[in-house]
Amino acid sequence: MELIYPEFYDRFAAFLRSLENQRVVVISHARPDGDCIGSQVALTRVLRALGIDAICANPDPTPRRIQFAVGDTPLVRFEGLPAGPLTAIYVDCADQSRAGEKFKTRFPAPFANIDHHLSNDGFAAHNFIDVGSAATAEILAGLFIDHHLPIDAQAAQSLYAGIATDTGQFRFNSTSRRTFMIVGELMARGAQPAAAAAELYERETPGKLDLLQRFLASLRYECDGRVCIGSLPDGIYAATGTSQEDAEGLVDYARSIEGVDIGVLIEEQSGSIKASLRAKDPVYRMDLIAARFNGGGHACAAGLNQKNIEVDTFRAQLVAALREQLEAVASLKKTTR
Repeated sequence: MELIYPEFYDRFAAFLRSLENQRVVVISHARPDGDCIGSQVALTRVLRALGIDAICANPDPTPRRIQFAVGDTPLVRFEGLPAGPLTAIYVDCADQSRAGEKFKTRFPAPFANIDHHLSNDGFAAHNFIDVGSAATAEILAGLFIDHHLPIDAQAAQSLYAGIATDTGQFRFNSTSRRTFMIVGELMARGAQPAAAAAELYERETPGKLDLLQRFLASLRYECDGRVCIGSLPDGIYAATGTSQEDAEGLVDYARSIEGVDIGVLIEEQSGSIKASLRAKDPVYRMDLIAARFNGGGHACAAGLNQKNIEVDTFRAQLVAALREQLEAVASLKKTTR
Protein backbone atom coordinates (compact mmCIF):
# COMPACT_ATOMS: atom_id res chain seq x y z
CA MET A 1 0.00 0.00 0.00
CA GLU A 2 1.23 3.49 -0.81
CA LEU A 3 2.17 5.76 2.06
CA ILE A 4 -0.73 7.82 3.37
CA TYR A 5 1.42 10.73 4.57
CA PRO A 6 4.68 10.45 2.62
CA GLU A 7 5.61 14.04 3.47
CA PHE A 8 5.77 13.15 7.18
CA TYR A 9 7.30 9.67 6.91
CA ASP A 10 10.96 10.35 7.63
CA ARG A 11 10.32 13.12 10.15
CA PHE A 12 7.84 11.03 12.11
CA ALA A 13 10.25 8.10 12.26
CA ALA A 14 12.95 10.41 13.64
CA PHE A 15 10.43 11.91 16.05
CA LEU A 16 9.57 8.47 17.45
CA ARG A 17 13.25 7.64 17.91
CA SER A 18 13.75 10.88 19.83
CA LEU A 19 11.08 9.82 22.35
CA GLU A 20 13.04 6.81 23.55
CA ASN A 21 13.71 7.01 27.29
CA GLN A 22 11.40 10.04 27.60
CA ARG A 23 8.40 10.46 29.89
CA VAL A 24 5.65 11.77 27.63
CA VAL A 25 2.43 13.63 28.33
CA VAL A 26 -0.08 13.95 25.47
CA ILE A 27 -2.12 17.13 25.94
CA SER A 28 -5.23 18.41 24.22
CA HIS A 29 -7.63 21.32 24.42
CA ALA A 30 -10.21 22.49 26.93
CA ARG A 31 -13.76 21.14 26.62
CA PRO A 32 -12.48 17.99 24.92
CA ASP A 33 -14.36 16.53 21.96
CA GLY A 34 -14.12 13.23 20.12
CA ASP A 35 -11.11 14.15 18.00
CA CYS A 36 -9.27 15.51 21.01
CA ILE A 37 -9.82 12.43 23.17
CA GLY A 38 -9.50 9.93 20.34
CA SER A 39 -6.20 11.40 19.17
CA GLN A 40 -4.48 11.61 22.53
CA VAL A 41 -5.72 8.21 23.70
CA ALA A 42 -4.53 6.48 20.52
CA LEU A 43 -1.13 8.21 20.54
CA THR A 44 -0.63 7.37 24.20
CA ARG A 45 -1.52 3.72 23.64
CA VAL A 46 0.77 3.38 20.64
CA LEU A 47 3.67 5.00 22.48
CA ARG A 48 3.15 2.71 25.48
CA ALA A 49 3.08 -0.30 23.15
CA LEU A 50 6.49 0.86 21.91
CA GLY A 51 7.82 0.88 25.47
CA ILE A 52 7.60 4.67 25.93
CA ASP A 53 6.21 5.96 29.24
CA ALA A 54 3.19 8.05 28.22
CA ILE A 55 -0.03 9.43 29.72
CA CYS A 56 -2.84 11.74 28.56
CA ALA A 57 -3.71 15.01 30.29
CA ASN A 58 -6.57 17.47 29.77
CA PRO A 59 -7.69 20.71 31.43
CA ASP A 60 -11.34 19.52 31.59
CA PRO A 61 -13.13 16.22 32.28
CA THR A 62 -13.89 13.77 29.50
CA PRO A 63 -17.53 14.12 28.36
CA ARG A 64 -19.81 11.26 29.33
CA ARG A 65 -20.48 10.18 25.74
CA ILE A 66 -16.76 9.99 24.90
CA GLN A 67 -15.70 7.92 27.92
CA PHE A 68 -15.86 4.77 25.81
CA ALA A 69 -12.95 6.07 23.71
CA VAL A 70 -10.66 6.19 26.75
CA GLY A 71 -10.91 2.61 27.98
CA ASP A 72 -8.09 1.80 30.39
CA THR A 73 -5.78 4.48 28.99
CA PRO A 74 -4.15 6.62 31.72
CA LEU A 75 -5.75 10.07 31.48
CA VAL A 76 -5.41 12.74 34.16
CA ARG A 77 -6.27 16.39 34.74
CA PHE A 78 -3.48 18.94 35.17
CA GLU A 79 -3.43 18.39 38.92
CA GLY A 80 -2.76 14.69 38.39
CA LEU A 81 0.43 15.15 36.38
CA PRO A 82 3.47 13.42 37.88
CA ALA A 83 6.35 15.50 39.16
CA GLY A 84 9.58 15.79 37.23
CA PRO A 85 10.46 16.39 33.60
CA LEU A 86 7.82 15.50 31.00
CA THR A 87 7.97 15.72 27.21
CA ALA A 88 4.83 17.55 26.07
CA ILE A 89 3.05 16.57 22.87
CA TYR A 90 -0.02 18.63 21.92
CA VAL A 91 -2.71 17.11 19.69
CA ASP A 92 -5.73 18.78 18.09
CA CYS A 93 -4.72 22.20 19.48
CA ALA A 94 -4.78 25.09 17.03
CA ASP A 95 -2.56 26.97 19.46
CA GLN A 96 -0.99 26.16 22.81
CA SER A 97 -3.33 28.42 24.76
CA ARG A 98 -6.29 26.16 23.94
CA ALA A 99 -5.08 23.81 26.66
CA GLY A 100 -5.02 26.63 29.21
CA GLU A 101 -2.44 28.67 31.05
CA LYS A 102 -1.50 25.98 33.57
CA PHE A 103 -0.23 23.66 30.85
CA LYS A 104 1.41 26.56 29.01
CA THR A 105 3.29 27.61 32.12
CA ARG A 106 4.53 24.11 32.93
CA PHE A 107 5.39 23.31 29.29
CA PRO A 108 6.58 26.61 27.75
CA ALA A 109 8.41 24.84 24.90
CA PRO A 110 6.25 21.96 23.59
CA PHE A 111 8.13 19.11 22.00
CA ALA A 112 5.54 18.25 19.36
CA ASN A 113 2.31 19.51 17.83
CA ILE A 114 0.04 17.25 15.75
CA ASP A 115 -3.00 18.99 14.31
CA HIS A 116 -5.26 19.76 11.33
CA HIS A 117 -6.49 23.27 12.13
CA LEU A 118 -6.01 25.92 9.46
CA SER A 119 -5.00 28.51 12.08
CA ASN A 120 -2.17 26.43 13.60
CA ASP A 121 1.14 28.29 13.20
CA GLY A 122 3.41 25.45 14.34
CA PHE A 123 4.23 26.26 17.96
CA ALA A 124 6.34 23.20 18.82
CA ALA A 125 9.79 21.86 18.02
CA HIS A 126 8.24 19.09 15.89
CA ASN A 127 5.10 20.01 13.94
CA PHE A 128 2.93 17.58 11.99
CA ILE A 129 0.13 19.75 10.60
CA ASP A 130 -2.07 18.84 7.67
CA VAL A 131 -5.06 21.13 7.12
CA GLY A 132 -6.37 18.86 4.38
CA SER A 133 -7.05 16.09 6.88
CA ALA A 134 -10.55 15.74 8.28
CA ALA A 135 -9.32 15.19 11.84
CA THR A 136 -6.18 14.99 13.90
CA ALA A 137 -7.15 11.35 14.44
CA GLU A 138 -6.96 10.87 10.67
CA ILE A 139 -3.38 12.16 10.64
CA LEU A 140 -2.33 9.93 13.53
CA ALA A 141 -4.06 6.87 12.10
CA GLY A 142 -2.31 7.43 8.78
CA LEU A 143 1.09 7.85 10.45
CA PHE A 144 0.58 4.72 12.54
CA ILE A 145 -0.41 2.71 9.47
CA ASP A 146 2.48 4.07 7.39
CA HIS A 147 4.96 2.99 10.07
CA HIS A 148 3.29 -0.35 10.82
CA LEU A 149 2.85 0.61 14.46
CA PRO A 150 0.78 -1.48 16.90
CA ILE A 151 -2.83 -0.22 16.88
CA ASP A 152 -4.87 -2.24 19.36
CA ALA A 153 -8.67 -2.42 19.29
CA GLN A 154 -9.07 0.39 21.83
CA ALA A 155 -6.76 2.71 19.88
CA ALA A 156 -8.60 1.84 16.65
CA GLN A 157 -11.96 2.65 18.26
CA SER A 158 -10.58 5.91 19.68
CA LEU A 159 -9.24 7.00 16.29
CA TYR A 160 -12.54 6.07 14.64
CA ALA A 161 -14.43 8.18 17.19
CA GLY A 162 -12.19 11.16 16.45
CA ILE A 163 -12.70 10.88 12.71
CA ALA A 164 -16.46 10.22 12.93
CA THR A 165 -17.12 13.22 15.17
CA ASP A 166 -14.94 15.72 13.30
CA THR A 167 -16.49 14.76 9.96
CA GLY A 168 -20.04 15.05 11.32
CA GLN A 169 -20.53 11.31 10.76
CA PHE A 170 -18.79 11.66 7.37
CA ARG A 171 -21.13 14.45 6.20
CA PHE A 172 -18.71 17.40 6.11
CA ASN A 173 -16.78 18.33 3.00
CA SER A 174 -13.51 17.56 4.76
CA THR A 175 -14.38 13.87 4.32
CA SER A 176 -12.23 12.34 1.59
CA ARG A 177 -11.44 9.04 -0.07
CA ARG A 178 -8.44 8.87 2.27
CA THR A 179 -10.80 9.21 5.24
CA PHE A 180 -12.76 6.12 4.24
CA MET A 181 -9.63 4.18 3.41
CA ILE A 182 -8.23 4.88 6.87
CA VAL A 183 -11.55 3.99 8.52
CA GLY A 184 -11.46 0.66 6.69
CA GLU A 185 -7.99 0.00 8.08
CA LEU A 186 -9.16 0.90 11.59
CA MET A 187 -12.09 -1.49 11.31
CA ALA A 188 -9.64 -4.22 10.36
CA ARG A 189 -7.86 -3.46 13.65
CA GLY A 190 -10.97 -3.59 15.82
CA ALA A 191 -12.90 -0.33 15.41
CA GLN A 192 -16.67 -0.87 15.72
CA PRO A 193 -18.70 1.94 14.09
CA ALA A 194 -22.07 0.75 15.41
CA ALA A 195 -20.83 0.63 19.01
CA ALA A 196 -19.23 4.06 18.64
CA ALA A 197 -22.42 5.54 17.16
CA ALA A 198 -24.51 4.17 20.02
CA GLU A 199 -22.23 5.84 22.56
CA LEU A 200 -21.89 9.11 20.68
CA TYR A 201 -25.40 9.70 19.38
CA GLU A 202 -27.87 7.50 21.25
CA ARG A 203 -27.35 8.51 24.88
CA GLU A 204 -29.25 11.79 25.05
CA THR A 205 -30.66 12.80 28.42
CA PRO A 206 -34.03 14.50 29.05
CA GLY A 207 -32.06 17.57 30.07
CA LYS A 208 -30.25 17.65 26.73
CA LEU A 209 -33.58 17.57 24.90
CA ASP A 210 -34.82 20.44 27.07
CA LEU A 211 -31.63 22.37 26.23
CA LEU A 212 -32.15 21.65 22.52
CA GLN A 213 -35.75 22.84 22.70
CA ARG A 214 -34.69 26.14 24.25
CA PHE A 215 -31.87 26.58 21.75
CA LEU A 216 -34.23 26.03 18.80
CA ALA A 217 -36.65 28.57 20.27
CA SER A 218 -33.85 31.14 20.32
CA LEU A 219 -32.96 30.87 16.61
CA ARG A 220 -33.01 34.15 14.71
CA TYR A 221 -32.09 34.95 11.11
CA GLU A 222 -29.61 37.61 10.02
CA CYS A 223 -28.11 38.78 6.73
CA ASP A 224 -31.27 38.19 4.69
CA GLY A 225 -31.71 34.72 6.10
CA ARG A 226 -28.24 33.48 5.20
CA VAL A 227 -27.07 33.45 8.83
CA CYS A 228 -28.95 31.74 11.64
CA ILE A 229 -27.97 32.47 15.24
CA GLY A 230 -29.06 30.62 18.36
CA SER A 231 -28.11 31.42 21.94
CA LEU A 232 -27.77 29.87 25.36
CA PRO A 233 -28.11 32.40 28.19
CA ASP A 234 -26.11 32.28 31.39
CA GLY A 235 -27.66 29.84 33.87
CA ILE A 236 -29.33 27.62 31.30
CA TYR A 237 -27.29 24.56 32.26
CA ALA A 238 -28.48 24.74 35.86
CA ALA A 239 -32.04 25.32 34.67
CA THR A 240 -32.00 22.22 32.44
CA GLY A 241 -29.80 19.97 34.55
CA THR A 242 -27.16 19.85 31.81
CA SER A 243 -23.53 20.88 31.33
CA GLN A 244 -21.39 22.47 28.65
CA GLU A 245 -20.81 19.13 26.95
CA ASP A 246 -24.54 18.98 26.15
CA ALA A 247 -24.16 22.04 23.91
CA GLU A 248 -21.99 20.00 21.54
CA GLY A 249 -23.66 19.78 18.13
CA LEU A 250 -26.41 22.33 18.77
CA VAL A 251 -24.94 24.80 16.29
CA ASP A 252 -25.41 22.25 13.50
CA TYR A 253 -29.19 22.70 13.78
CA ALA A 254 -28.76 26.37 12.88
CA ARG A 255 -26.56 25.54 9.90
CA SER A 256 -28.81 22.72 8.65
CA ILE A 257 -31.71 25.01 7.67
CA GLU A 258 -32.29 25.33 3.92
CA GLY A 259 -31.09 28.68 2.63
CA VAL A 260 -28.79 29.27 5.60
CA ASP A 261 -25.06 29.40 4.79
CA ILE A 262 -23.71 30.00 8.30
CA GLY A 263 -24.96 28.77 11.68
CA VAL A 264 -23.89 30.32 14.97
CA LEU A 265 -24.20 29.39 18.64
CA ILE A 266 -23.61 32.19 21.16
CA GLU A 267 -23.16 30.95 24.71
CA GLU A 268 -23.04 33.22 27.78
CA GLN A 269 -20.89 31.98 30.65
CA SER A 270 -20.55 34.08 33.81
CA GLY A 271 -19.22 37.25 32.23
CA SER A 272 -17.70 35.68 29.12
CA ILE A 273 -19.07 34.71 25.72
CA LYS A 274 -18.28 31.65 23.64
CA ALA A 275 -19.33 31.43 20.00
CA SER A 276 -19.26 28.48 17.62
CA LEU A 277 -19.35 29.19 13.89
CA ARG A 278 -20.33 26.65 11.23
CA ALA A 279 -20.51 27.18 7.45
CA LYS A 280 -21.77 24.90 4.71
CA ASP A 281 -19.00 25.95 2.31
CA PRO A 282 -15.31 26.55 3.15
CA VAL A 283 -15.34 29.64 0.95
CA TYR A 284 -16.87 31.54 3.88
CA ARG A 285 -13.70 31.00 6.00
CA MET A 286 -15.03 30.78 9.53
CA ASP A 287 -11.44 30.65 10.76
CA LEU A 288 -10.90 34.21 9.53
CA ILE A 289 -14.09 35.43 11.20
CA ALA A 290 -13.07 33.78 14.48
CA ALA A 291 -9.58 35.29 14.19
CA ARG A 292 -11.13 38.77 14.30
CA PHE A 293 -12.21 37.90 17.84
CA ASN A 294 -8.95 36.12 18.83
CA GLY A 295 -10.37 32.73 17.96
CA GLY A 296 -9.54 30.19 15.27
CA GLY A 297 -10.32 26.85 13.71
CA HIS A 298 -11.26 25.57 10.27
CA ALA A 299 -12.71 27.13 7.14
CA CYS A 300 -16.11 25.58 7.92
CA ALA A 301 -15.92 25.28 11.71
CA ALA A 302 -14.36 27.71 14.15
CA GLY A 303 -14.78 29.05 17.65
CA LEU A 304 -13.93 32.01 19.83
CA ASN A 305 -14.16 33.34 23.36
CA GLN A 306 -14.71 36.94 24.46
CA LYS A 307 -14.56 38.54 27.90
CA ASN A 308 -15.79 41.83 29.28
CA ILE A 309 -18.32 42.52 26.53
CA GLU A 310 -22.10 42.67 26.52
CA VAL A 311 -23.77 39.92 24.52
CA ASP A 312 -25.79 42.39 22.42
CA THR A 313 -22.63 44.33 21.55
CA PHE A 314 -20.79 41.16 20.62
CA ARG A 315 -23.70 39.88 18.55
CA ALA A 316 -23.83 43.13 16.57
CA GLN A 317 -20.08 42.99 15.92
CA LEU A 318 -20.26 39.35 14.84
CA VAL A 319 -23.22 39.93 12.51
CA ALA A 320 -21.36 42.86 10.92
CA ALA A 321 -18.29 40.67 10.35
CA LEU A 322 -20.39 37.87 8.86
CA ARG A 323 -22.26 40.26 6.58
CA GLU A 324 -18.96 41.69 5.36
CA GLN A 325 -17.66 38.19 4.66
CA LEU A 326 -20.79 37.18 2.76
CA GLU A 327 -20.56 40.31 0.64
CA ALA A 328 -16.85 39.74 -0.04
CA VAL A 329 -17.51 36.17 -1.19
CA ALA A 330 -20.39 37.31 -3.42
CA SER A 331 -18.17 40.00 -4.97
CA LEU A 332 -15.39 37.48 -5.57
CA LYS A 333 -17.78 35.07 -7.26
CA LYS A 334 -18.93 37.85 -9.61
CA THR A 335 -15.40 38.74 -10.66
CA THR A 336 -14.45 35.11 -11.34
CA ARG A 337 -17.41 34.27 -13.58
